[in-house]
Amino acid sequence: MQKLRIRDYEREYKMYHAKPEQKKRRALRNAARRKLGLKVGDPREADHIRPLDRGGGNGRSNLRAVSLKTNRRKFNHVR
Repeated sequence: MQKLRIRDYEREYKMYHAKPEQKKRRALRNAARRKLGLKVGDPREADHIRPLDRGGGNGRSNLRAVSLKTNRRKFNHVR
């Protein structure tokens, strides 16, 4: 016989819903994609030449469209 498991909905909500900082960063990434004109389904990513963490902005001069592989490679070298 299986043991009845009670779900902890409050815990699940906290685990699966974005925290305010995550929402802010996602909004900045989406704004960068729109500024570059990347449509939904486009495999390229918006790359910030000078990262947002280091004072870079979402201005057109700080953005470029690159492949996911290129963007991840850059991230690994920066840290």
